[in-house]
Amino acid sequence: MARSIATIEHLVDVAMNLFYRQGFHATGIGNIIKNAGISKMTLYNWFRSKDELILATLRKRDERWRNWFMKEVEARGTTARERLLAIPDAVNQWTSGPDFYGCMFINASAEFSDTANPIHTAAAEHKRLVYIYVRGIASFAGAEDPDLLARQVFLVMEGQIVDAQVSGTESGASYAAARKAVEGIVALGLQGNAPPQD
Repeated sequence: MARSIATIEHLVDVAMNLFYRQGFHATGIGNIIKNAGISKMTLYNWFRSKDELILATLRKRDERWRNWFMKEVEARGTTARERLLAIPDAVNQWTSGPDFYGCMFINASAEFSDTANPIHTAAAEHKRLVYIYVRGIASFAGAEDPDLLARQVFLVMEGQIVDAQVSGTESGASYAAARKAVEGIVALGLQGNAPPQD
């Protein structure tokens, strides 16, 4: 049983990396099983379709990425205000790395554009959960309108990710602009508030 679970985990990891680097439609089942070192029958014993495998990779990527993101943000600030300001820094840490191929969830929503498609729904759920995390920080910081503040910071974050994906990771212009925008948004959103007691 443990061996089967390890094999499934390996398969999902291999598929996730291929989908992320090559795209979902461009990555065939043959490529996945070759790289995972398993048979097609073994794959279909665990996943009834390629779409089911894609969903498994998105669930795993969501868990990994959000855990990483929260740790990065929280390591960069002790107060809620500092954590809001750290969001562009954390995003830059990711987008400037050698293994950045854009956002897997933006890519998934583009390749599966029907909003009723379970893959599109999974991508949207990831974004919703990231927004909820940012909203929690905004609320804890004492924002008068935490929904608005969180939405503004979240939109800057998403723009930073897309700009890095489209323009490349060599320039720091996207990061600098995102950092400046978030500083202004946070200053305005927390204007008149006492420093948070966190």
